[in-house]
Amino acid sequence: MARKVRHSALESRSARLRLAIRRKPYGGPSLARGVALLYRRNKGSGSWVLKASDGHGAYWTKVVGIADDYDDADGKNVLDFFQAQGVAKQLARGAEDGGGDTAPITVDGALKDYRRDLEARGANPYNAESPRVHLTTVLLAKPVQLLSAHELKKWRDGLLSKMAPATVNRVCRCLCAALELARQHDERIQNRQAWEIGLAGLPDAQEARNVIISDDKVRDFVAAAYAHDAKLGLLVDTLAVTGARPSQAVRLRVEDLDDHSVRPKLMMPKSAKGGGRNRSAKRTERYSVPITGQLAAKLREAAKGRAVDAHLLTQNDGSTWGDNPGQRYHRHIDKIVTEIGLDPAVVTVYALRHSSIVRMLLANVPIRLVASLHNTGVAMIEKTYSKFITEHSDDISRKALLQHEEPQPVVADNVIAMAS
Repeated sequence: MARKVRHSALESRSARLRLAIRRKPYGGPSLARGVALLYRRNKGSGSWVLKASDGHGAYWTKVVGIADDYDDADGKNVLDFFQAQGVAKQLARGAEDGGGDTAPITVDGALKDYRRDLEARGANPYNAESPRVHLTTVLLAKPVQLLSAHELKKWRDGLLSKMAPATVNRVCRCLCAALELARQHDERIQNRQAWEIGLAGLPDAQEARNVIISDDKVRDFVAAAYAHDAKLGLLVDTLAVTGARPSQAVRLRVEDLDDHSVRPKLMMPKSAKGGGRNRSAKRTERYSVPITGQLAAKLREAAKGRAVDAHLLTQNDGSTWGDNPGQRYHRHIDKIVTEIGLDPAVVTVYALRHSSIVRMLLANVPIRLVASLHNTGVAMIEKTYSKFITEHSDDISRKALLQHEEPQPVVADNVIAMAS
C-alpha cells in the first residue's frame, strides 16, 4: 500500500479554511524526490497543485483537482488531501516514465494546440473555441490524461439543456479532435477510451433542421437585407441566388466574377468540408455557379476599381467578413427575419441554401447537378431532401401507375349534358 504523507496544515478541511485567501499556493508535503503537493486557498473551494522538478533545475506546476473544502470528495473532480497525493504522484510518475521535461497538458492547453493546428492547416479555428464556451473551469484545468469517460459523458449530457442533440454532437466532435491531437503528441496520455466513450455521438441526432421558405419570402429576405445594409444585402443576395454556404461566399475574390453578358457566373470557392490534411488545397479549388444578370450587375459595381485578388464581398467599412461571418451578421439577420414575419429562432441565413436546393429539385434539375452546384454529394441530397424529391416525383410516377379501367372524365354536379 502506498504510504500516506501527513501534513497538519492541509490535511483537514477546517485547517485549510483557516488559511488566508491568496494566489500563491501554500507549501505542502514532499511526496518524492522533486515532487510536492501544494494547496491554493481560493474564495471558493481551494485547489491542489502539483509541483515537480523538470530534471534541469527548474520546476513546473499543474492543478490536479479541486479540494474538498465545501463539497465531499468523489475521487475524480473533488479530491481530499490523500486522494490529491495519489493523483499528483500519478502525474509526476508519468512525466518521469515518458513525458520528458514538460508538464502534462490540460484540456485548455489541448484546445489551444488544436487551434494552432487548425490555423496551420488553413482550417476554421472556431472549431477549437466552440467547446471552450461550454466547458467548466474544472474540466479546462484538468490534465487530459486524467479525464474519465464518466465525467465527459456527464458534461456532454448537460449540454442537452442548452442545445439540440445534433449541436451537442458537433461540439463533442471538436473536443474529441483536440484531445486526440494531444494524445498523438504525448505518449503519457493512455486514456483514449475516455473521450471515445464519454463523448460518443448521441443517437437520433442526425435529422437536419432544414428550413425551406417560399420564393416570395426569399425575395422579401433579400430586399429587407438591402434595406438594412447594402453590403449585407449583397451578401444575402449572393447566398440566395447561388445557394452557397456563407463561409464559401465570403471568400470570393474579384477575379471570381465572370461578368458574361448572357451567362454570368461565379467561380465559387469550395468549402473543404470533411477535414483531412489537404484542407488548404481544397479551399483554393473553385467550381462554376450561374448567377442572374441582376446580381452580376451589382457585383460588377462592387468590384469596380478593385484589385483582382481583393475580396468581392465586404462589410461597409471595407473589411472582410472573416472566417466566421455569422458572428458579424447574425444579429442583423435576426432583425431582418423578424421584419419579414418569420421566426429568427427557426429561420437562419442557411434557409437560403436549403431553399435553393429544393427550388432546383422541384424544377427537375438532375440531382447530380444540384449536388455539384451546391458543393455537396448526391447521397447527402437524397438523405436530407428526400421528402422534396418524393413530392416532386409524384406527378411523374403517377403516369406509370397501372390503370384497370380507362379513367373517366370528371363532370361537375352543376353541369347539364347537352342532348345529342
